[in-house]
Amino acid sequence: MRPILFLPLSLIWLLTPGCGKKVAPAPPQMPPASVTFVPATSETVTITRDLPGRIDALRVAEIRARVSGILLKRVFKEGADVNAGDVLFLIDPAPLESARDSAAANLAKAEATAKQADNQVKRFRELVAVHAVSQQDADNAESAVSISDAEILAAKAASATAVLNLSYATVTAPIPGRIGKAEVTEGALVGQGDATRLAVIQQLDPIYFDFTQSSGDLLAMKKAGPDQNKVTLLLEDGSDYGTPGKILFSEAAVDPSTGMVSLRAEFPNPKHDLLPGMFARARVVQAVRENAITVPQRALTRAAGGAGSVMIVDDSNNAQLRMVETGDVVGDKWVITSGLKAGERVIMEGLLKARPGASVVPGPFAPANKN
Repeated sequence: MRPILFLPLSLIWLLTPGCGKKVAPAPPQMPPASVTFVPATSETVTITRDLPGRIDALRVAEIRARVSGILLKRVFKEGADVNAGDVLFLIDPAPLESARDSAAANLAKAEATAKQADNQVKRFRELVAVHAVSQQDADNAESAVSISDAEILAAKAASATAVLNLSYATVTAPIPGRIGKAEVTEGALVGQGDATRLAVIQQLDPIYFDFTQSSGDLLAMKKAGPDQNKVTLLLEDGSDYGTPGKILFSEAAVDPSTGMVSLRAEFPNPKHDLLPGMFARARVVQAVRENAITVPQRALTRAAGGAGSVMIVDDSNNAQLRMVETGDVVGDKWVITSGLKAGERVIMEGLLKARPGASVVPGPFAPANKN
């Protein structure tokens, strides 16, 4: 029987496995992320559409030579504003004055011939009564009077035409507006064989804007109530024209190849800032929606497939991911059609630090002062 060995306690402590290792402390927990939020808003929003189109003049008049002749003078200043009736060009009136005088002489001759025929028929009537002339001669005299009357009418028409042609030698503006460059110079023969175009006048105040819209959007716009005819204009540089316009009409038919309808709007243009041919966009009221849920655009993120989502703060101050469906953009906000209720706290700042299900420290979002 072997003897029992008794070891000191200090030696037993040294021989015990693992007793000399230190236990690692637990990692420190991250504090809740600080986030800011805005409440989802229920409001009445106006849905608009931006539709491209072109500026068009209210009226366009091509100034043409209505009689042939040599152009003597250009009276107007190119690019200036003119009024209806202002003299623009002068065509040599000498040939036209001669034609007028000749027509007046022909009229006087026809009137003299008619008077002679009338006197002759009176004498023939007296001679027929005493059988001094035949009835045939009397009838011929009556016919001569009728022919003379017809010749007077023709001479009067020719004289009036000659006077009218002489008036066309002074070319005037038929409408008020801005006149462009002169397309002929002094000394040119105009109106020979065709009505030579001399210049073009465009009336610019008010001015038209022509654009197109789908037939479906047109139906929705007509349901927008009193706002359906309101339209604002966005210029080529993106700035707002500033003065609102009104929609005048839409075409009575839809283009079957495109499904689009042509519309025309009218805008005041007292400073002539809008010129025909300019490209612009019309912002028209498409619909007015009440109790629409809106959130700022920066609060919404989209996945690769286009699905939208927001982070909200729940009643326990935990961050939660919420998938939403969006509608139209109104200003800097999205209209949310499903997935969110009014009053829910939508995270604006701190999205990268907030994890779904994790606690957060919420605070109201304060927009930066732009002043």
